[in-house]
Amino acid sequence: MTHYIIVKFQDTVSIKEELISQINDLFSHATEIPGIHQVHIFSSCIDRTNRHDLMIKMDLEADALNVWDSSEIHQKWKDDFGKYLAAKTIFDCNEKC
Repeated sequence: MTHYIIVKFQDTVSIKEELISQINDLFSHATEIPGIHQVHIFSSCIDRTNRHDLMIKMDLEADALNVWDSSEIHQKWKDDFGKYLAAKTIFDCNEKC
């Protein structure tokens, strides 16, 4: 399955590129979790208030979603970066999306 995390930083965040670099470093270890096959991080090429800033695409086994949710990486993601987010959308789909 494919797991998407799409985020919008708060308007007051002035260090978006630095945060994206840190998020990329953090998520680069996600494939060490059994069942997570690939992680791709995309930053928006348009900086507008009506656009989201970052999309994380994870290819994983459906059973690995619970493992991911309880992982140290996921907890660090929420603890370290949640305070910078104005909005977050989670979307899951099968391999055909």
